[in-house]
Amino acid sequence: MFDENEPNEAHPEASAPNPQGFVRSALIFYGLMGCAALLWRMAVPGESILYPSLEAAKGAWSLGAAVFVGLGVGLAAVGVSELLTRWTDLGEGLADVLGESLAGIGMGDAILLALASGVAEEMLFRGALQPAVGLVWASLIFGACHFLPRKELMLWSVYAVLMGLAFGWLYQWTGHLVAPIAAHVLVNGINLPRLARRYEARSSDEMDV
Repeated sequence: MFDENEPNEAHPEASAPNPQGFVRSALIFYGLMGCAALLWRMAVPGESILYPSLEAAKGAWSLGAAVFVGLGVGLAAVGVSELLTRWTDLGEGLADVLGESLAGIGMGDAILLALASGVAEEMLFRGALQPAVGLVWASLIFGACHFLPRKELMLWSVYAVLMGLAFGWLYQWTGHLVAPIAAHVLVNGINLPRLARRYEARSSDEMDV
């Protein structure tokens, strides 16, 4: 008999994480999400997923300006998440849980996930859902989709609602979906590798101790 809490040396693959499998599944999921959002928006005659409305499309910002302001909002969001991680218990606990789920993810895979999730989620929640239900409801639904019944993840739902409001406001202000996409991809592109490396460094320190 062996302790169920000890690794199974005869079959290490049974307990080892499978980052590549996780990445493949996530990419398929986000691909389907983006396709569903595009089909949803295309069902509205004359509308484009890139713009909140036909009227907004006429006054939409240029592509470069929309990307620039989106990156600025994304950097601000990254700063807020870093402060929450450093200075609050909920933020630290959230970083630990998310980092554990990302353990073993390489930089390339993390960037790929950031790109896929940022594009697909913005296509669905801002490009397709927000024109149908409005900014507030789209943001609340976005937060609800990030809800899990764990104390460490409570902050994640609240943060997602606030980010949903920020990204939705960007969509309406610039009149272009590329702005919230740029913000979302930047947030994930910085935070996903950072959380994975943070968890791995803390785990290594604990093993050394």
